[in-house]
Amino acid sequence: MGAGVAEKSGGSGRRRRGRGRSRPMAEINVTPFVDVMMVLLIIFMVAAPLMTVGVPVELPKTAANALPGEEEEEPLTVTLTAEGVVTIQTSEVPREELVTRLRAIAAERDSTRVFLRADGAAPYSDVMQVMGALNRGGFSDIGLVTDMGGPELDGQDS
Repeated sequence: MGAGVAEKSGGSGRRRRGRGRSRPMAEINVTPFVDVMMVLLIIFMVAAPLMTVGVPVELPKTAANALPGEEEEEPLTVTLTAEGVVTIQTSEVPREELVTRLRAIAAERDSTRVFLRADGAAPYSDVMQVMGALNRGGFSDIGLVTDMGGPELDGQDS
């Protein structure tokens, strides 16, 4: 790697040990450089997806914009009340059956998007348990539904 020394080609083919008869080689070997760059590229390609956050978190009463809706089928909505009652669309579901019913629904749907509506007074641990059940039930695109008109956290209220 790097520059080397090249000798003038002389008539006999033997190496000469004279002074001033050699000159520096002008080529640089870039193969090790390319190898290192390829390894770094692969490392960054593998590590980059691991650094992203999978679930966008929105809390009640925010100034966030609405999620875009590009789906043809009716979005699935799961609701958690302040008392801890869980409903899928309009039917109440016992917590022990939640994952089983979500798996059955996920098998029939094309989309993995689901909207979670949680009461602001519901404990955070209950919301996280329902989100874990949604994930185990086959839904990986979870959107948290909030009311518009909350504080924008920039010193102004909307």
